[in-house]
Amino acid sequence: MLKDKINDDYKRVFKEKREGEVSVLKMLKAAVLNKEKDKEFAANKAGESIAAAALSDEEILDVVSSEIKKLRDSLALFEKGGRNDLADRAKSEIEILLRYLPEQLGEDEIKKLVADAIAQTGAGTVKDMGRVMGILMPKIKGKADSGLVGKMVKEALS
Repeated sequence: MLKDKINDDYKRVFKEKREGEVSVLKMLKAAVLNKEKDKEFAANKAGESIAAAALSDEEILDVVSSEIKKLRDSLALFEKGGRNDLADRAKSEIEILLRYLPEQLGEDEIKKLVADAIAQTGAGTVKDMGRVMGILMPKIKGKADSGLVGKMVKEALS
């Protein structure tokens, strides 16, 4: 399980006193815990069992992806504001979190998937972007930045 890997890595880097990684993994563990609590609250509200609150690996991948997206948004702001120290820190945190995602797709692979999805849907304009993205998202989940994929779809349909 991915949660066990995160916990094991946290313990290891804590013992090795690698403070940067400890900080990132602590943040990730907190984000996972918050998601579990949200799920537990929803399960209790719906009258379901508490056991349903455990997150699957796919749900944890969503949390990791969400944290990476937040860091990338911050990175852009740091770079725009000339805060290279914070930008460098955000880059290193992103690199640490990327270890928990599946191997990322290359640009050529994404272009092929985009072309296949456009052909499959018969999309011809940007108005059809939602249908194309609907087909692409399950294929790229955790394997590519959805913002980049969206940009590539938009370019292909323009």
